[in-house]
Amino acid sequence: MAQPYSDDSRCKFLEAYEAGSSSLRKLSRQFGVSWGYGKKVVAQQKRTGQKERPVQLRHGPVSRIGPAMRKLLRDWLRQQPDSTEVELRDRLETVGVSVCKSRVGQVLREMGLRRKKNRSTPRSATQKSTVAGEKSSSPPSPRSRPKS
Repeated sequence: MAQPYSDDSRCKFLEAYEAGSSSLRKLSRQFGVSWGYGKKVVAQQKRTGQKERPVQLRHGPVSRIGPAMRKLLRDWLRQQPDSTEVELRDRLETVGVSVCKSRVGQVLREMGLRRKKNRSTPRSATQKSTVAGEKSSSPPSPRSRPKS
């Protein structure tokens, strides 16, 4: 992945441009950067007044499910552990947060909570009988689909 230019080289580029020694295109060639990058950093300096690279802000919209809603989700799951994502989404809508079912699943995974439901009863330890009516000595095999 491409790395950003250092603030030191950025400042040198901008200082050379401010000195007016040559055009932006020539400076870009001299510093080994693209002309588009040169235009961008000059415009950023004019806009912000600083030569250093601005702090990167968070990309994308802010999540509607903040820390308070996450706590609420955790409490709901403590009260009713078998709630589905659809039920949780509906409960979120009652408190004024509108999200889709898949977003609820993403948030639950981020929180480290599993929504995969396990069977309520464990598998039987009793082996199935054979055709002759006796117990099989081989370990049980996983179920397979019947052949058509």
